[in-house]
Amino acid sequence: MAPGFEGAWHAPTMGPMVSSFDICIRGAGIVGRTLALHLAAHRLRVALVASEAGDTRIAASPDVRAYALNHQSRALLDGVRCWPDGHDATPVLHMAVTSDDGAQVHFDAHALGVEALNWIVDVPVLEQQLAQAVQFQPLITTVQTPQPAALTVVCEGRFSRTRDDLHVDMDLVRYRHHAIAARVHAETPHMQVARQWFHQDGIVALLPLGGARGQGYALVWSTSAERASDLALASEDDFCDALASVTHPTVGTLRLSGARARWPLQHGVARHWSGVFRADRGQGAWVLAGDAAHQVHPLAGQGLNLGLGDVAELVRQLTHRDYWRPVNDMRLLRRYERARKTEFAWIGGSGDALQLLFSHPGAPVQAARSWGMRGFDRTAPLKSWVARQAMGQ
Repeated sequence: MAPGFEGAWHAPTMGPMVSSFDICIRGAGIVGRTLALHLAAHRLRVALVASEAGDTRIAASPDVRAYALNHQSRALLDGVRCWPDGHDATPVLHMAVTSDDGAQVHFDAHALGVEALNWIVDVPVLEQQLAQAVQFQPLITTVQTPQPAALTVVCEGRFSRTRDDLHVDMDLVRYRHHAIAARVHAETPHMQVARQWFHQDGIVALLPLGGARGQGYALVWSTSAERASDLALASEDDFCDALASVTHPTVGTLRLSGARARWPLQHGVARHWSGVFRADRGQGAWVLAGDAAHQVHPLAGQGLNLGLGDVAELVRQLTHRDYWRPVNDMRLLRRYERARKTEFAWIGGSGDALQLLFSHPGAPVQAARSWGMRGFDRTAPLKSWVARQAMGQ
């Protein structure tokens, strides 16, 4: 046996495969690169397939995406020295959630005894840092096509070709809403406050960007497909007027500072997250991670946190295994699958329930949810528990 697992023994693979790689990661997005860096740090040899992960249909030029990352995600990225600086990872100190009739829920980092509720991270900056880190890790080889390996991790995004080739079915709920994403600039500093409005015109979130004194926001607006189409094509002035009808006067005048992106929203989970390749398609086992395994509504801001949670659990299973177990041991991979499906059932199910509740147009439902929001805001222990779950604590 050759050296491999943390300086001990490199476990045998399934079948007579001859490969220079322990693991092949298909998808070089944030989830794929973070996973590759952590595995390489534990002396596993990684082939990283360079085709970009994600859904090209939601891209805008320049990239307007930003993610709300929790404490667990920050620790994972810190572990490979890829956490952006303060300008590109803005700490959220306060969060205000407002319903269409003025009911509000407030979250405060100081009251919870934490440095931040979460951080709003600029996606292009994070992707660039991860890409640079990959270049300097000798145990990661960037390739253009999938390579034979004991274990293949599929991180190709929501429209994963490999997942389709494996005939893995997705349980999908396609929402009637689409998302509009953009960057906007305010006339006053955001004061590190994230804001969300549940409005008859949809769900609007403004996520602070540019550091503690910044005046920029990442906008995510979830609304009907027809309304989203109109907003995507509207003039800049008409778009900002529509946005002001929801946010004014809380943040003052907002102006667009970049392109708009639009995509359909859905809740989805793969029925199987692990398995073994058919003999005619190569040896070894496979697992799904990130959006290839699950998708959630953006209103809870947990999409990438779930994907990075997959990374943390898979790294834990592979690097804490018995020295004699191979990386494609199905017992390990099924443990990973069970753990992550349990987490997704809680977080994804909560987000789905909130989406259904706040998208219902009926007046009795609107009144009930406003009453519930006011009661929730006054229940400190419950509010603290929910906040810590969202923070990954």
